[in-house]
Amino acid sequence: MLDARIIVPGEVRNNLISESDLIGFGSGIYFSKHDPSLLELVDNLPKANGKNAFVFSTRGRNSLFENTYHKVLKEKLAMKGYNIIGQFSCRGFSDYYKIFKLFGGVNKGHPNDQELGKAKTFAANLKKAVSQETQTHNYTSL
Repeated sequence: MLDARIIVPGEVRNNLISESDLIGFGSGIYFSKHDPSLLELVDNLPKANGKNAFVFSTRGRNSLFENTYHKVLKEKLAMKGYNIIGQFSCRGFSDYYKIFKLFGGVNKGHPNDQELGKAKTFAANLKKAVSQETQTHNYTSL
């Protein structure tokens, strides 16, 4: 939907970020936070001066905790000067924890069609918001 370049934290270059109109920061949630490599990347980014960004994740628990999962990342991005224009989270399959591997993982079948539909709607709304601000469309997701 966004036609974004997908880049892992270790491959990010500051010029790529400065050239992007919208940057997504996201990962799976591990122990109630985004992946440590993503948080470390944000710590090392230069000031953003109001650059538009969004936060996303997949998680094991239900949506009751969704806002707390994004809190640390959103605070770090705000301190760097990013303008957070949205956030999205849905359940995701995980066999990350050894105990869950014994049972074949958790959240099998997630994200499901309904969650993917919500993600597409979220992306379309982001695209529309950014399009109203700028004529270029250079999106990046980390």
